Parts: sequence; C-alpha cells; structure tokens
Amino acid sequence: MSRFVEHRFGLLVLVVVSLLALYGVALVTRPTPPSPPAQTPKRVAVESVTAVCPGAKGQQVNVYLPGTLNAETLENGDPYVTKGPGGLEAGYLVRATAGESRGLAGVRCTEPVPETWLVGPGPVHADVRLHLVNADKAPALADVQVYAAEGPVSGDKGVGLEIAPGQHREIDLRTLAPSADIMAVSVTTIFGRVAAFARTTMETGGVDWLPSAGPPATRVVVPGIPGGGGQRRLLVAAPGETDALVRLTAVSEDAEYAMRGRETVSVPAGSVVALDVTTTLAGSSAALVLSSPTPVVAGLVVTSTGQPGDVAFTAGTPSLELGSAVARNGAGSRLVLTALGKPGKVRVQVLPAGGEAAEPFEVDIPAGRTKNVKLAAKGDFAVSVTPVAGEVYGARVVEERAGNAVLLTVQPLAPARSWTLLPPLTDTPRVVAP
Repeated sequence: MSRFVEHRFGLLVLVVVSLLALYGVALVTRPTPPSPPAQTPKRVAVESVTAVCPGAKGQQVNVYLPGTLNAETLENGDPYVTKGPGGLEAGYLVRATAGESRGLAGVRCTEPVPETWLVGPGPVHADVRLHLVNADKAPALADVQVYAAEGPVSGDKGVGLEIAPGQHREIDLRTLAPSADIMAVSVTTIFGRVAAFARTTMETGGVDWLPSAGPPATRVVVPGIPGGGGQRRLLVAAPGETDALVRLTAVSEDAEYAMRGRETVSVPAGSVVALDVTTTLAGSSAALVLSSPTPVVAGLVVTSTGQPGDVAFTAGTPSLELGSAVARNGAGSRLVLTALGKPGKVRVQVLPAGGEAAEPFEVDIPAGRTKNVKLAAKGDFAVSVTPVAGEVYGARVVEERAGNAVLLTVQPLAPARSWTLLPPLTDTPRVVAP
C-alpha cells in the first residue's frame, strides 16, 4: 500500500476512485425529480396580416377589422391584396341569376401559406381554374400535384411553376389532370409566398370557390353541411403511400351516429374516393367526423334543389379555438355550428356596413349536435364568432331563392387572424450538437 501511495500516480487514482464511489452512492439514493409539466402550444397575438383574394372586376370586397367594416370595389381583374393589423378579414360574394356563372359564389381572402389543399370535382365534370397569386416583390415558385380516383395524375406538369413578383397565374386544371372526375389538389410553395384559390363551374349548373381544406390529418371534421334538399357528396383523399380505412361519424341536429352502410370508407394510397351521404344525412344540417390511422384530406360537395341548381363546397376545418370572422355576408345568412364531445358555447357579433356593431349574443350547442343560427342584418355585414366553451366547429351559409331554384354558398369558419398557436420551445444544446 505504501508503495502504491508513493507511486507518482497512486494518490490521483485513489482520489478518482473515491469520487466515483461517492457519485455512485448519490446517484442511487437521490430522490426522483418531479416530471416537468406537459407543454402545450402558446397562444400569441398576430401583429400584422396580408390577405389576398383572386380578382373579380367590378366586385365589392368587404374588409373587416374588429369594430369596423369597409368596402372596396375591384377596378380590374387583378388579385386584391390588403395588409393590416391582426384580426383583419376580407372577402367577396358574387351573385349571378343568369348565364354560365349563375349562382352564389363566395371567397375568403387568404394569407400566403407554405401549403394549400383544395378538394372538389375534377375537370371531367367542371371547369376548374386554379389561381396562384404572388403578392410579394420577389419571385415565387410552386409545385401543384393533383390526386384523382386513379391516383396522382398531374406528374411533372405541375412542378416548378414560376410566379413573377406581384403577378398571378391562372391554370385550367384540364391541362394537368384532364381525366379526373374528383380531385384533391396540393399547392406547395418552394420559395416565395403564394396564395392559392380554385373556382369551379359545374357542367350541370352552379359555381363557387373551393375553400382551403386542412392538411392531411388522422382526425378531420367537415362542418357546415346545410340541411335541405339536393345531393351531399363526401370526397376523401389519402395522399400518402399507405391505404386509409376511414371511420365516419355524422353529427346532425338530432343525433350523433355512425351512418348505416357508410360506417367506413377505404381509400387507396395516393387516391381520392367519393361517397354519397345524402340519404344518411336525411336533409339535416350536420358535420362529418373522419378518423383514420393514415392522414387524410376531406371536402364535401353540396348541390341545391331546382333546375338549374347551384353548388357549394365545405372542407375539413380546425375548431373555433382561435375564433373566426366572415367579412362578407348578406340576406339569407346563417351559421351552422357543431359541438363535439361536450356542450359548446360561442359568442356571436354582427357588424353592419356603415353602422354600429350589434350587441353580441351567446349560442349554446348541445353535445354531439349541430345547430342553425340565423343572422339578421340589412345589407352587407360581417360576423365574428368567439369561443366560450367546448369544441365547436362551424360554417357560414348563404341561401337565396331564385325562381324555383336555390342559390347557395358555404364558407367554413377558418381560424381568425387575431391569434395564432406557437409550438412549445425547449432550451437544449442538441440543436447545435453534431
């Protein structure tokens, strides 16, 4: 032992061994630290907004900010671009009682986003025009992929589409997918900032804009299905490389149920399927809930009664967790609201053009039910919907009579631009570690 201590490294080894022993005892006997609280997305205010609408010469665009509603007339067919503080909403509503464009067509001005999904009829049965708008002063590049019943059909024809600064491109989707009778379209921005829209004119009559659908997800809620006559056709796409077995649940005014004979739908990988749900909804206002282990995208085609009829579209949309607002409404407007899980409650406020905002009122929606809320105001008006309790989804529906036919348009209640959710952040050196 004395020789070991006298060794030039002996003392150092003894110290190291002692420290390791003490560390081992401390490690074994230390109390278990409490688990860190689960982190959730953080709600933060939106400071500025860029809203883009496709051009429509002579049409009036309504621009809403909390407490105000203004109108601007489009002088030409160029896209409309406006910027403002958080909470800004804009959109227009086109009403035509004759000609190829007969019907109600509503569009919400959207902000440029990295990816947009659109679900609806294909060029076999409709004239579908895709509008890509670059609202910035720098060039933009986008890829367009079209999925149909037989799978991806656009190939390389939609890859690398250039949009010059401040310009837009209108693409007849017959050039990308001439044989598609139903479709899901993805627009992916490679660089720059691009806003995407699609205007659909049916061969059987009716015209409207396709609302943006939520990105592929394992749970999709398609709200705002109006009650009444006409056809209701669900479109489901599985854009990944795995087949999807989708379970369907309807939430109507009277019940929440698995639709008899329509409990599930199988969607091959990379394709789109259509399912007629007219009979199972039985003319009731409703929402559809889709659950699948494989992410899917969904939309719904609504055909009104009469000859010629009109067409409207709704699509998978997030809940009203962040609130919502619709800038352009008119006579015959109503909200179609659905509460899932627990009873829901929202606060609704109507703002007439050139007038003072009406007193807000609260709407209770029973759990697992859909409720219609009529909106009474003269002329053009905006409506805002604020969540109070529960998981609520919805849409704004405008319905008018024109002779023996019904004109119809639906706008899902997309998240308001007043707030956004930021994912949780954690300080860690791993982000810079090799």
